[in-house]
Amino acid sequence: MSETPHKAGFVSIVGKPNVGKSTLMNALVGEKLSIITSKAQTTRHRIMGILNGDDFQIVYSDTPGIIKPQYALHESMMSFVRTSLEDADVILFMTDIYEKHDEDDVIARLQHAQVPILLLINKIDQATEEELTEKVAYWQEKMQPTEILPISALHNFGLDHLFQRLLHYLPEHPAYFPKDELTDKPERFFVSEMIREKIFLNYKKEIPYSSEVVIEEFKEEETIIRIRAEISVERKSQKGIIIGHKGEALKKVGTQARKDMEEFFQKKIFLDLYVRVNENWRTDQKLLRRFGYSGE
Repeated sequence: MSETPHKAGFVSIVGKPNVGKSTLMNALVGEKLSIITSKAQTTRHRIMGILNGDDFQIVYSDTPGIIKPQYALHESMMSFVRTSLEDADVILFMTDIYEKHDEDDVIARLQHAQVPILLLINKIDQATEEELTEKVAYWQEKMQPTEILPISALHNFGLDHLFQRLLHYLPEHPAYFPKDELTDKPERFFVSEMIREKIFLNYKKEIPYSSEVVIEEFKEEETIIRIRAEISVERKSQKGIIIGHKGEALKKVGTQARKDMEEFFQKKIFLDLYVRVNENWRTDQKLLRRFGYSGE
């Protein structure tokens, strides 16, 4: 009696900003790996989430929303998208019920893909049947993807069916990562992302986009993890806003992030936050490399 063949492969989630890519990956993996806010361009890196079973391993990639680059930072973000498309076994092209037919820059990147493209129409819980039928017809004509699947990532609608279709298209292959791994990112990365998420949630306008977080120290002891993190901003005025009156704003970010970390690590956290001005870091190749972005 032959064993069930083992399937494994890379599944890249791509699309414009704010269509629900991070929500989808977190739902598919069953863990909060990607930070989620209502602001565009929250995701800056390619984040892998690994789903393991006895006879499969799906390596999902959440990628930055596809934009026209304005800074060296954006160029690096788009290079993460390019790499994820190059090594994908299946591409999930995610749009939503509200798309305004401005997806041409995404479609252009998918034109030469030699792998199955599953087009996901997200947020269908907010649409009428008529609107959904129109969207399906539009995308069928516009792109002729391998399949079109209506989903609601937030409400877990259609995700079981999506999972079955992914298994169908994945190649037979041994696991790429050890079966107990959940992601390719180190713990420090998730700590910096948790802090960055709170910056996106607590500050308006340009502040979240001008901020980056670097973990300077991560010391794990038996009962506590001691973390020292630096928040970089581009201008002195932004430093004042981040810190706030008598340090209240920064304290709030620290308290919220620490709670998330304690839940994530199941351990007490001591978090020390400070703020530094690194002028125009989004265009400085040396600083971008230090912050974990490619020098492209």
